[in-house]
Amino acid sequence: MAVKRAARGGTHGRRRATADAMRVLGLLLLGLLLVLLQAAPAVQCSRSAESRSNSLKIVGSVLYPVKVYVKLDHSSPHILCVTNHLRNSELIDPVFRWNGPGGYLSSENSSVEISPTGTLILSHFSSDLSGVYTCSLVYKLIAAQPDKRLTIKYLIYAYSDPQYYYELTVQYHAAPCNSFHNTSFGNMLLQILRKLVADLSCEVTLIKSECHHVKMQKGGLQNEIFFTFSVACLDTENNRLCPQSGCDASHRLHKAKHLIERFFKQEVEIRKKSSEPLPEIYYVEGTLQMVWVDSCYPGYGVSAVRHPDCPECCVICSPGSYNPSNGIHCLQCDTSLRYGATNC
Repeated sequence: MAVKRAARGGTHGRRRATADAMRVLGLLLLGLLLVLLQAAPAVQCSRSAESRSNSLKIVGSVLYPVKVYVKLDHSSPHILCVTNHLRNSELIDPVFRWNGPGGYLSSENSSVEISPTGTLILSHFSSDLSGVYTCSLVYKLIAAQPDKRLTIKYLIYAYSDPQYYYELTVQYHAAPCNSFHNTSFGNMLLQILRKLVADLSCEVTLIKSECHHVKMQKGGLQNEIFFTFSVACLDTENNRLCPQSGCDASHRLHKAKHLIERFFKQEVEIRKKSSEPLPEIYYVEGTLQMVWVDSCYPGYGVSAVRHPDCPECCVICSPGSYNPSNGIHCLQCDTSLRYGATNC
């Protein structure tokens, strides 16, 4: 009889745990449904949002190097082999010769286009194309005069937009720390958060989850799971239709933050309205925190002082500096001799 009662007790415990897990899932799914029903229509982005750099023309100077910024994997502006003084002048028998970081430039290179009037366009721009570019111009203003010569220097930098994301931390009252229910719940929560922001072309990644014993102020020990997620928006705005401002990754990321905050608020409200006892695993009200984080690729950094014409861009680190990780600034390194250094 004792064995049979124990067996019935074990079965009853498993059924209770299963029912508890189903209640937790039901609360999460109901919260997700309410948020999605209240959410605005999904952002759709426009393929017509082309980079304006294709039509931009950059004029050189003989007094100082002119800085040019080219977005990674995009084409450069039209870089002219003339100064403002000569731009509207008639040049007789002009000869243009471009040199870059790797030496002489020719249109035979698939990433280089040089027009008959000496305009340079670099396509599919990559980090290793950054550096000093010079154009040597030989010309006459009057046919009877001797040749005139000048050299124009450009500093051409690769850049990318900063990588924005939110770091989300949240705590849940948990099952015993060695229980598989905690792991199952973490996977379930991750899938629901991903579904919540999927229409914004955003993604949620679990950074870590840790179970700890927490001593309460007016109680004993209880188990809590500390979750840390990252929420980032993918750079896919050229694949759909929308106003350009709505396609911006930071705009979509703010919308994702609003949806996530509303989801956890709904979970609390649903639980308070329920007459059922608390499930074993539930959100600890007030523990949600979302911190904005921005970063650059290794070898890139933001500097409004060095790059006032591109103050919020992640610009490739110049010689004499480096960025070893996904920080936001290039650090000084006197021994660094190349662009985009990731070590000193």
